[in-house]
Amino acid sequence: MKVHSKNSATVLLRLIVMGLFAVVGIFVAVSLMRPVAAQEVKGTLITVYDRGAETTFITQARTLREAFVNQDISVNSKDAVEPSLDEELVAPEYSVNIYRARPVLVVDGATRQLVITPYQSAYRIADDAGVVLLAEDRAYLSRSEDILSDGASLELTIDRATPVSLDFYGAISTVYTQAKTVGEFLIEKGITLDETERVSRVSNTPIVADMSLRVWREGKQTVTSEEVVAFAVEQIKDADRSVEYREVQTPGVAGLRTVTYEVDIQNGVEVARTEIASITTKEPVVQVEVIGTKPNYLPYTGGGTKTEWLAASTIPTESWGYADYMVTRESGWNPNAVNRSSGACGLAQALPCSKIAGNPYDPVTALNWMNGYVTGRYGGWEQAYAFWITNHWY
Repeated sequence: MKVHSKNSATVLLRLIVMGLFAVVGIFVAVSLMRPVAAQEVKGTLITVYDRGAETTFITQARTLREAFVNQDISVNSKDAVEPSLDEELVAPEYSVNIYRARPVLVVDGATRQLVITPYQSAYRIADDAGVVLLAEDRAYLSRSEDILSDGASLELTIDRATPVSLDFYGAISTVYTQAKTVGEFLIEKGITLDETERVSRVSNTPIVADMSLRVWREGKQTVTSEEVVAFAVEQIKDADRSVEYREVQTPGVAGLRTVTYEVDIQNGVEVARTEIASITTKEPVVQVEVIGTKPNYLPYTGGGTKTEWLAASTIPTESWGYADYMVTRESGWNPNAVNRSSGACGLAQALPCSKIAGNPYDPVTALNWMNGYVTGRYGGWEQAYAFWITNHWY
């Protein structure tokens, strides 16, 4: 019995030791599987979307073109990449779309042409094919019914607008329309006639190419003129670009409108003019701009008072009163003041900020620049103060 008890104790001890080794092994394995959080991977994170597939990688390349070469991602010269291959990689991460070129049959009336294009929308495909579309033209994408004959699975059909010669209260111009009748044309162009106004064709007259239409007003003296319609500006803000960065992505194009005025003339002199009708003959094109919002300089955090800043500046003591008055009204003695509409910054509200060498938000730097500016432009602080009192700027 004693021998048996000794053997049982030995077996139990071995089992405990083996269990400890197993626990240690599991702990080591789990530790090795954990990500090393402290090790930061440096570079730009790129996520590429290509024909439904998603690829993610980190690169130190300067441009997408270099990154694609490093990753063995091939792009055909007719493929489209957004952002572009030569886009400088300045942000921490990018989502990149690759649009692979494929054949599309473009049908423009009697003209049929096969193009290889990466674009997805009808209007981008037409532009890539060198087909000029008016604002009133329409373009449709559809599946080809005869792939073998067409040589493409997609077909782009262009429905051209009909040109009409319109005499609109004496101003003659060519306008384009998708309307089928004169009545639809008037509705499409926003022309509403009252009991004194007339149109030269009845409303159910079919619209045909180059037909002539005349709209006039009875019993009233009118003047018609062509006026420019300003284009709108759409701004895309890029937080990775400097505040001085501005790029016109799509140039704006002014439109045109024909406006008719009722003119009140007394004794041969015009005494009143009222707009009674207008029609836009050319739609304006919105200008798209990319502007940077990243500050060039860090905000001032050095502390201090205006007296300490003036004492450290080059402004003469006898001019401190003038400087105090002008700076108070320009920036309220806030070193980090920025005029959001003009971009003027700092104590001196320099415009642009780049006028100041160094950091324009540093109060002493700004005051020194201001001293040199008012001395050079006005001959001194007293003269600059007098100018500010009159004009409220300097």
